[in-house]
Amino acid sequence: MTLDTASTRSALEHAVERMRDDDAAAVEIAAFCRRFEQLVDGDDGLLPSDELEPVGDVPRLDELPPLPDDAARVLDRAIVLKLNGGLGTSMGLRGPKSLIDVKDGQCFLDIVARQVLALRERHGVRLPLVLMNSFSTREASLEALAKHPELASDVPPDFLQGREPKLLADTLEPVDWPADPRFAWCPPGHGNIYVSLAASGMLATLREQGYDWAFVSNVDNLGAVLDPRVLAWLDEEGAPFAMEVVRGTPADRKGGHIARRGDRLILRESAQVPEGDPSFGDIDRWRYYNTNNLWIDLRALERMLEDEEGGPPLPLIVNRKTVDPSDRSSPAVLQLEQAMGAALGAIPDARVVEVPRTRFAPVKTTDDLLVVRSDAWTLEDDGRMVPAFGDGPPPFVALDPDVYRLVPEFEPRFPSGPPSLADCRRLVVHGDVTFGAGVRVEGDVELRGPARIADGELLAG
Repeated sequence: MTLDTASTRSALEHAVERMRDDDAAAVEIAAFCRRFEQLVDGDDGLLPSDELEPVGDVPRLDELPPLPDDAARVLDRAIVLKLNGGLGTSMGLRGPKSLIDVKDGQCFLDIVARQVLALRERHGVRLPLVLMNSFSTREASLEALAKHPELASDVPPDFLQGREPKLLADTLEPVDWPADPRFAWCPPGHGNIYVSLAASGMLATLREQGYDWAFVSNVDNLGAVLDPRVLAWLDEEGAPFAMEVVRGTPADRKGGHIARRGDRLILRESAQVPEGDPSFGDIDRWRYYNTNNLWIDLRALERMLEDEEGGPPLPLIVNRKTVDPSDRSSPAVLQLEQAMGAALGAIPDARVVEVPRTRFAPVKTTDDLLVVRSDAWTLEDDGRMVPAFGDGPPPFVALDPDVYRLVPEFEPRFPSGPPSLADCRRLVVHGDVTFGAGVRVEGDVELRGPARIADGELLAG
């Protein structure tokens, strides 16, 4: 990108003016300005493999000290924070992704509510549930949470993720889009959580009420239930931040892996791998992958925000899109984003802990949705998802994206519910296949459509 200094300065001034008109907080503007400067300085956030070293053994969840007798003391100072800003448009959804029917007639938020309420009762603690919503998800999500009045706590149930202007790719000026002004704005990635906590006033409220810790995870990961052992370990160690990681598998093609750069651990996302560098999927070298289950010491975050108004100095991720995502002929824009897990490399003495893959079961596609809806997982009364496959990997499912990618197309192919996958290792479907009631899949199975699987049929391979 070749722009003169005057042009970039003018573009930044116009973007900042637009954010002020949108009532953005000073901390949000400072964070945006830092990302803009990273872009102009040519800091694209790329991390070549030859600058990184693999990470050796890390602490494992089952090796942490046993829960102390006074565990309630620290657990009463914690909150559960769920990222809930997504509409699930990639799956053909129009409302919040967290409201989709995911298991036994319950949505993600219903199950998360059960998990939090069960932990409160078991340990006799406050444990608020807090959502980081977007403008698009807030109203419907809070309406859904209102069905669980027992969740009420001494802090608000949510705060809003900030937004910032999309930038024209050729000039860096903030884009105008009168056809739908919403498309002129974008969220700056979930790395914005640190700034949004402060800008919304939620961080100050949590601290005033005596909350020191936040367990953060994606709302679509039902395996991410707060484990008091991790909290007690971090509190005893005085560590300000931790990331839960899992051993890599061939399925970890996106996400991010941890590595060592100098004397610090870092997170490398797939978007930070230089073109022509094939090493990202080398699960033997990069053994540990990010679950996006994070533990944050809110006291440490307060101190960081005092030292760095824009929050932790995270690597830039440049997301290249069109201003209207559904119209490829609309102008090319840049979205300046960050990943919240990248705080691993920005916070001194940050830790990682290896957890079972049962704590990492996000629903990003209809493939994932089929597995979670099936008997491969059982939903317990306390909201925990218990796997039929033990500590091993879940069934691998690959449904033809031309037929099943969108939920409205996926649902009619399973009119009587999902097939049994409890004994399935691999299910691959090519073309249009509809499943009857009571179908069982065992071992490795590959199907080709068009076809209809009869009620009660056993598919084994």
